[in-house]
Amino acid sequence: MAKHQFQTEANQILQLMIHSLYSNKEIFLRELISNASDALDKLNMLVLTDPNFKDVKFDPRIDIKRDKDAKTLTVADTGIGMNEVDLMNNLGTIAKSGTKAFLENLTGDQKVDSHLIGQFGVGFYAAFMVADKVEVITKKAGEEQAYKWISDGSGEFEIEPAEKEGHGTEIILYLKEGEEEFLEEHRIESIVKKYSNHIPFPIFMDKEKYIPAKTDDDGKEIEPARTEIENVQINSANALWTLPKSELKDEDYISFYETLAHSNEEPLKWMHHKAEGAIEYTTLFYIPSKAPMDIYRVDYQPGVKLYINRVFITDDDKELMPTYLRFLRGVIDSKDLPLNVSREILQSNPIMAKIRNASVKKVLSELAKMMKKEPEKYDTFYKEFGNVLKEGLYSDFANREKILELLKFHTLNSDEMVTIEEFIKNVDEEKKEIYYLANKGSIDMLKHSPVLEKFKARGIDVLLLNEEVDTIIFPMVTEYKEYKLVPATDAKFDESEDEKKEKEELAKEFEGLAKEFKTFLGEDIKEVEVTTELTDSPVALKVDKDDPSYMMAQMMKQMGQAGDVDEPAPILEINPKHELIKKLKETSDQNLIEDAAHVLFDQAKLFDGRELDDTADFAMRLNRIMTKAL
Repeated sequence: MAKHQFQTEANQILQLMIHSLYSNKEIFLRELISNASDALDKLNMLVLTDPNFKDVKFDPRIDIKRDKDAKTLTVADTGIGMNEVDLMNNLGTIAKSGTKAFLENLTGDQKVDSHLIGQFGVGFYAAFMVADKVEVITKKAGEEQAYKWISDGSGEFEIEPAEKEGHGTEIILYLKEGEEEFLEEHRIESIVKKYSNHIPFPIFMDKEKYIPAKTDDDGKEIEPARTEIENVQINSANALWTLPKSELKDEDYISFYETLAHSNEEPLKWMHHKAEGAIEYTTLFYIPSKAPMDIYRVDYQPGVKLYINRVFITDDDKELMPTYLRFLRGVIDSKDLPLNVSREILQSNPIMAKIRNASVKKVLSELAKMMKKEPEKYDTFYKEFGNVLKEGLYSDFANREKILELLKFHTLNSDEMVTIEEFIKNVDEEKKEIYYLANKGSIDMLKHSPVLEKFKARGIDVLLLNEEVDTIIFPMVTEYKEYKLVPATDAKFDESEDEKKEKEELAKEFEGLAKEFKTFLGEDIKEVEVTTELTDSPVALKVDKDDPSYMMAQMMKQMGQAGDVDEPAPILEINPKHELIKKLKETSDQNLIEDAAHVLFDQAKLFDGRELDDTADFAMRLNRIMTKAL
C-alpha cells in the first residue's frame, strides 16, 4: 500500500470541506453523480470512435447503494474507470484554472456558497462534507488491474491494488455521525430529482416496496403484509435538450442548469433552439446570474458541451463559442458532425462554423430582446458580463454593430446609462460624430476632465468610458451605422475668423511662458501649446495621434502587451484665460514657474487617469507654492 500527500491546493480544499460551515451539504451527491455521468460520457465516445475500445461493453448505469448498518453510501458507475495514474492525477491534485480564486473566496470559517464547489473540478472533495472516510474502487476500461484509493481527508491518501468485476468506479462514503439522513430513501430520491433528474443515464437505487396482506373471500389473511427490495430507476434519464420545449417546465430547465453549471443559483435566462433543414442541431444555452470567478483568466473553463447525436464529445473547447460569450453555459448537439471528429478538424469544420455563427446571432438577438422587454434583468446581466461582451467589438467584426447596440454608456449630460441608439438621437445630424472619452477612473472624475470643457461650453454630449477594456477596444471602433466615433481629444469644431485671430494673439502673448514650461518639463512632454478650448482648467494633456510611438503603443495594447511599449510623451495645453496661467506669465520668479509647471503637469496627469511618477516631488513642490502664497 503506497501513501501519498495531497497537493497543497487539494489539501486546502479538503480542510475547507471538513472544517467549514456549509450552506447546502446535499450537493455532494449532485457532484458525485455528475462525475459518474462524465465517466459514462467519456466511455461512450471511446467505444464509438476508438478501435482500442471496440470490444468494451457499454452498459451505462449509475447505482446508489445504502448500508444503514455500516453507515455507508456508495455511488457506482459503469464508466471509463481509472488506473493508478488517473487516481493520482484526478484525486490527489487539482489542475483547474479557478482553483486559486476558489480558495481565495472560501477562507476561514465563512459559510461556503455551494454553487462554487463544483465549478473548478473540486466536486469530488465535497464528499468529505458528510464523510470522515472515502474509498474509491475503480478499474479502467480495457485494463485488467483494479485499484483502491483511501483517505480520511487528513492530508494523505493511499492507493493499493484491488479486485473489481467490470470497469467503472465505486465511491464509498463512510458517513460522519449525524449525517444519517443521507441513507434515507426519500432523502436521496429527492436530491436526485432536484439536481440529477436529466442526467442522460439511468440512476438506480434499491427501494423498499410494500406488499399488502392477501386475504380470502371471507377476509381471512392468507399471506401477511411484507416489504420487498427492488432495484428501480429514480431519474428520468432524458437528455433534456432533446425534448420538445412544449413538454418542459421552468423547473425542468432550472434543475438541468444546476447539474450542468454546478450551481444552486437560478440562471438569468435560457435559450432552447432546434434547427432543422440543411443542418440539424439543437442548442440550449443559459446565462448565469453571476459571473464565474475565472471569467477574466486566460485559462478560463469553457461552459458549453458539444454532443453529436447525444454522444458527448468535449466540454473543453474554447472554439465552440467566441470568447466574448464565454459566460454561456449549455449544450450544442449536432447530427451532422462525425463522431470521431478531432479538435483540430472541429475548429475548421464548415458545419461547426455555421452552427457557431447561427448560435452567436441567436444569443445576441435574445440579449437584445431582454434589453427591451426585461430591462431590470438586462441590467443584472450587464453588471456581470458587460465588460466581457465589449470584447466582441474587437474580435467579432461581423456582429460589431449588434454588440454595440447591446452596450450601455455613461454620458456627460446624463445621470442614467443609455444605449448607443438613445445617444445618437441628440447627435448633430450634419457632422454625424459620436464623441467619447476613454480613461480609467471614476465616472465623476471623467465628467470633470478638462478635455470635456469645450463640449460643456457647446452643450454637446460625450460617451464616458471608464473601464480598462474601453481604453483598449474603443480606439478600434471607428463607426456605427453612418456615424463616426471620435475620441474627445480629437474633436474639431469650426472657428470664426475672430476666434482664430484671438487664438493666434494669445499664442503669441503666452509664447514665452510656454517655452519656460517646456524647458522645465523637458522630455516628459512633447511640446506646450496655448489653447482656447479650456474654460475652467489651467492645463490639460493630449496625445499627438500622428506620433508613431502612439500607434505602436495602441497596437501593443490590443495584443495585451501594453507594458512593453512606452506611451509617447503628451502635449501640455495651457489655458491663457485662467487666472493662474495669467499670474505665472507676469511673474519673474523662475523657481515658482518651475514648481508650478511640474505641479500643473502632475495635475493634468491625474485628470487623464495616469499615475504620478514621483508623489514625494509633487507634494514638496506644492508645499513650496503654498508657502509663497501665504
